[in-house]
Amino acid sequence: MPLGGEEYIKTELSMTAAEANVRAVTFIVPIMLLYGVAYWVVWPEQFSTQHIRQLAETQQKLLLLSPFVLLLVFVVGAAVHELLHGLTWAAFCRDGFRSIKFGVHWKMLTPYCHCKEVLPLRHYALGGMMPGLVMGLLPALAGIAMGHFLLFLFGLFFSMAAAGDLLILWMLRHQQSSDLVQDHPDKIGCYVLTKV
Repeated sequence: MPLGGEEYIKTELSMTAAEANVRAVTFIVPIMLLYGVAYWVVWPEQFSTQHIRQLAETQQKLLLLSPFVLLLVFVVGAAVHELLHGLTWAAFCRDGFRSIKFGVHWKMLTPYCHCKEVLPLRHYALGGMMPGLVMGLLPALAGIAMGHFLLFLFGLFFSMAAAGDLLILWMLRHQQSSDLVQDHPDKIGCYVLTKV
């Protein structure tokens, strides 16, 4: 495949949304264990029965509203997650935000962000990891550092929500830094362009 006067071999690394949901579990379980153990090691007293009872009493109104709050956090969070992909990739695209497409796979109720341009591997990977970093890892670390359980849970939830992104980054782990990546328009994954 010619690109910019160079010849590239194009390889597809992809899976269906259903396959990705199943494979993402291999990232979700270790994330839960790692984050949970880290929080427990730093704040073991927060896991006492008395502390949990006090937390439930002080957060009673929030607990009553929790289904609505969780739905709002999920919907807004999913939109922000995809927006972070798009903003990061757009920063490296020749045509900027015009090269970014957002949508929803309605059968799986999965929002998506698609970059239409070919990007260097490091730029594609940065856009892939940005939501998990900004909405997941950083809030979870802040929650652990401050002993703020709700902030920790927010970070844990959005780290797990980024499991599909981690799966794609894992699929790219053997690629060369000189490779180019083109986001797959229909499946979870991408095409890798390796210079001949």
